[in-house]
Amino acid sequence: MAETHRPEIQLKVNSRRGLGVGNVIHPVEVESSPTPLLAAQRAGYQSQTPSPFREIKHFKKWFPWLIPSFVIADVVMFIITMYVNNCPKNSVTCIVTFLGRFSFQPFKENPLLGPSSSALEKMGALDVNKVVDDHQGWRLITCIWLHGGLLHLLANMLSLLVIGIRLEQEFGFSNHINFNFHNLFQCHNVQLHTYIHTYIPTHLSASLFTVRIGLLYIISGFGGSLLSALFLQSNISVGASGAVFGLLGAMLSELITNWTIYANKLAALVTLVIIIAINLAVGILPHVDNFAHLGGFSSGFLLGFVFLMRPQFGWVSQRYAPPYSRAGANKPKYKTYQRVLWVLSLILVVTGMIVGLVALLRGVNLNDHCSWCHYMSCVPTSRWSCDTSAVSCVSEQTDNQYTLTCSDSGKNGTYTLTDPNTSQLRGLCSQLCR
Repeated sequence: MAETHRPEIQLKVNSRRGLGVGNVIHPVEVESSPTPLLAAQRAGYQSQTPSPFREIKHFKKWFPWLIPSFVIADVVMFIITMYVNNCPKNSVTCIVTFLGRFSFQPFKENPLLGPSSSALEKMGALDVNKVVDDHQGWRLITCIWLHGGLLHLLANMLSLLVIGIRLEQEFGFSNHINFNFHNLFQCHNVQLHTYIHTYIPTHLSASLFTVRIGLLYIISGFGGSLLSALFLQSNISVGASGAVFGLLGAMLSELITNWTIYANKLAALVTLVIIIAINLAVGILPHVDNFAHLGGFSSGFLLGFVFLMRPQFGWVSQRYAPPYSRAGANKPKYKTYQRVLWVLSLILVVTGMIVGLVALLRGVNLNDHCSWCHYMSCVPTSRWSCDTSAVSCVSEQTDNQYTLTCSDSGKNGTYTLTDPNTSQLRGLCSQLCR
């Protein structure tokens, strides 16, 4: 009885990760040294098999559409906010006045070139008093679509495009078979069955991965708003930076959970950690909500283990390899440590969100339980103060003359106003007392 030897199959996996902010997975190349018998069988198989099995593309990059949609939504919301703000009508002075209704509040009131705090509050900014007392929990979500000014918007949108598009490209992929439709109708039933059960589901899976990036962004933003509301309860808060930090956290956990399939991983890990550390360090400056950054980063880090787990290359190559080259036992789709991290992270993120939300709605202020935590958001120096207490004024009216006096410092100012509204008086008080 003749004995045939199984050909030796060598898998070459070329995987690399970008400068800490992306990754590229290249197709698996299968090289073999077949026996004459197997070569003949292979030739016969290929001659009977149409192009679907010869046109395999793994991890094809996805055209990003979700992150650009988020950017457009943020820009539209800023334009609407400036329309609602209507500085010429509601303030005594404005800057960039040629913009008319869309002109900005004075620098002293808003140095970010944006609207007044009252306009942001109308649009859905995070105000802890309204969340707790008026049960407006939706502000934990709406605040991530608002921005304090043009400079704030540009900084966040640039970061979102750089980080978010890379993630959407890598995880909005489709592990699909690129069919030649002319040959498809020449296939036997088995090939048509493969198309129905492989091609269509994996395209749906690609869209699902894109939705996962969107969910990661929004849930991270919610986590950032939640932590901010538990620590910073005297001022209103807006911005997408918590959600953007969530994407950074997800990139870090994605590298960890998919550790075995990457090359140059230590260099990528160090680079990514440095980028994260620098961004968090900026948060200790005044008027920067670092609690939103920390909450968003923590949420995104845990969600990355849940949403961004990749299958192992052994499973991928075995699944898509032609039948004549498949050998050995079935490879597991995921490593055991990946599944453990998935379960633990899901439990932690769900538990943390529920506990945090319950604590907030009960009026808990975490500063009462952590005397040093406020230093994580702002470190006072001789150059700046970290006082974020709200300002208030006492108003006295004599005809068209309004005298405002700061409640804390006693500083006062007199203004000539004709039937001013509450927004105007708040803006003048803010300019006078800060």
